[in-house]
Amino acid sequence: MESVTQSLEMPGAKQPRGFVQIVAGTAALAGLLFGFDTGVISGAILFIKGAFGLTPFAEEVLVSAALVGAVAGATLSGRFTDMLGRKRAILITAAIFTVGSILCAVAGNLPLLIVGRLAVGVAIGVASYTAPLYISEMAPPNLRGALVTLNQLAITTGILLAYVVDAVFAPGGGWRFMFAFGAIPAIILGIGISFLPESPRWLLLHRRKQEATKVLTRIRGGQDVMTEVNDILEHAEPGHGKLADVFSPIVLPVLFCGVALAVIQQITGINTVIYYAPTIFQAAGFHSNETAIIATAGVGLVNVLMTVLSIPLIDKLGRRPLLLISLSGMGVSLASLGIGFAIGGDALKWIGVLSLAVYIASFAIGLGPVFWLLISEIFPLNVRGQGASVATMVNWLSNFIVSLTFLSLLNSLGSVWTFLLYAVLCGVGVWFCLRFVPETKGVPLEAIERDLRARRPLRKLGAG
Repeated sequence: MESVTQSLEMPGAKQPRGFVQIVAGTAALAGLLFGFDTGVISGAILFIKGAFGLTPFAEEVLVSAALVGAVAGATLSGRFTDMLGRKRAILITAAIFTVGSILCAVAGNLPLLIVGRLAVGVAIGVASYTAPLYISEMAPPNLRGALVTLNQLAITTGILLAYVVDAVFAPGGGWRFMFAFGAIPAIILGIGISFLPESPRWLLLHRRKQEATKVLTRIRGGQDVMTEVNDILEHAEPGHGKLADVFSPIVLPVLFCGVALAVIQQITGINTVIYYAPTIFQAAGFHSNETAIIATAGVGLVNVLMTVLSIPLIDKLGRRPLLLISLSGMGVSLASLGIGFAIGGDALKWIGVLSLAVYIASFAIGLGPVFWLLISEIFPLNVRGQGASVATMVNWLSNFIVSLTFLSLLNSLGSVWTFLLYAVLCGVGVWFCLRFVPETKGVPLEAIERDLRARRPLRKLGAG
């Protein structure tokens, strides 16, 4: 944790960081739950298949149940987040995470297990954008990227934690304990977030100026914040926008950017690796359940370490360079994995491990954190929750489609062409980022909105 803290100590940042880091660290527990409940199914499914006698289709349905819930949660919660606030939204998701984890742990049949995963999915869908949104609105511009990326670090840590928990309980086939463990961080999140203030930008959006000024003063360490308050108020249209406002001509360019990045993050294959990593390793020659889970935990560790590396880089190199590096590395590693399956034999084991490690490292340093960061930055304040929720809904819908079709693609196209297809899609992502994605490094949220309302080209938002 010390290295992460040091990475936030950036030149030119004058604001005391203690309180802001507490806020970001607490809210990021929602990311840890997002990661844990996303990753835990990869090990649990190996034992659930036998316990409930699942067909391949039933397996895909169970794995995808959380994604259906996530799509529903993201779709239905945007206006709720803008109406009731970021803090309350996170608090409610903590309760849903707790209930869903317990339901999964005690399920005596497949339908109840699916209900539990649906509930967890709803919480994931809401938490996946409300936590970075909350952190983004609390953070000073020069630390915003690093602080929001703490949420992505928590996601990767949650995935690794899921793999470790899976590995601990795998020898005894304890899939129920794997799910039950998720209730612990959910309870901690609920307690922690209840002690934190609401986002000052949301407070100003609802004309609660005195409360917002008090929160901003605390965040900025006692500095005079009235200039910042007035700048936010200038862009804070009273109340909250309607869903139709998200599709207005002013907002449409950034909605296009957010939705496209949401699709790119998923169609390049990340969650096929997260959900089916043990299955991929077994296909590559690691035949026992325990060995495949341990190999997957190694990939999860790479994910965490590279996300730590991305924290100082995201506010130094910027969003666009990291996206381009990330997608290029992902494409090369997926192509290598496809070639490895074409070669086969003993070499496939090590080509598979190396390719997946490079793939995860590339994703973690760019596409993983930058998507969630950008959708918390680019939307106007009065529709920020709803805009982020639409992008998140598309992200989870894409996730659902990719996850539901992965095993079918493997059966119809084979391993070689499936991974080569994902590699080609990474190339499409590189083109999109070069052509459309703006650079928002160090730019105040209000400056981005000012450029948007001035109808500046999408690529030039935040450029001055």
